[in-house]
Amino acid sequence: MAHEPVSLASALASFSELWSPRIVAAVNDYDVRIAKVEGEHVWHVHDHTDEFFLVLDGELHIDLREPAGERTVVLPEGSAFTVPRGTEHRPASPVRTAILLLEPTGTSTVGDRHDEVPAHVDATTGHALT
Repeated sequence: MAHEPVSLASALASFSELWSPRIVAAVNDYDVRIAKVEGEHVWHVHDHTDEFFLVLDGELHIDLREPAGERTVVLPEGSAFTVPRGTEHRPASPVRTAILLLEPTGTSTVGDRHDEVPAHVDATTGHALT
């Protein structure tokens, strides 16, 4: 596989599905994924990995259930946040938003444990960029 630069703008323009990440690169044993999101994802937990979020465009909210209680982290464009492994969380966005995720290859978008997955959420380990 030849290593070539990837235009994130072009990659984002190549699909329209929400909550359905595309794999744009690999770094060691990690996937670099991009996704378009709007509305709510599903409450879920990754038992064995942290999850890194970077907001490329728009605004992402991440609801967290932590030992001290629930809180919401608000990420405006250009902001990054890591959800620690084992933390129940639910990404959501009030507007159409583009995000970049960094997760170990094979990590499910709905984690190891989750609520019932709504129809608008793609339970996947990421799709190849076409």
